[in-house]
Amino acid sequence: MTTHILMVDDESDAQDLFRQNFRREIRKGSYSFDFARSGPEALEVIKAKAPVVVLSDINMPGMSGIELLSELRTEWPELPVMMISAYGDAETEAKVRALGAARLMTKPLDFCTLKGVLGQIVGDAV
Repeated sequence: MTTHILMVDDESDAQDLFRQNFRREIRKGSYSFDFARSGPEALEVIKAKAPVVVLSDINMPGMSGIELLSELRTEWPELPVMMISAYGDAETEAKVRALGAARLMTKPLDFCTLKGVLGQIVGDAV
């Protein structure tokens, strides 16, 4: 079974970075990715493709990742969401956890850790 992941990040290099670090898993069919560059775009992708997990940056222009998380909790309360930020302080972690995020990871991402966390989340979601 392929786990469909939506990555939401306004940084232009995020897609390439994820495709490069998950190339084996993508090739094996373990994971597939969609990418959105904004919260509103992410909501459209979710409506169309129903991902298993959402990974979202927090700091984005327009709708922030925290605003996106609130919207996701309202519309899709069971959808696992992992937040990603360059500013992983305790206050931010408490805030995203209170809103229902599965986890907060800080940039630069440790992709080995991310893969382990995704495995745990996907195991819980299935």
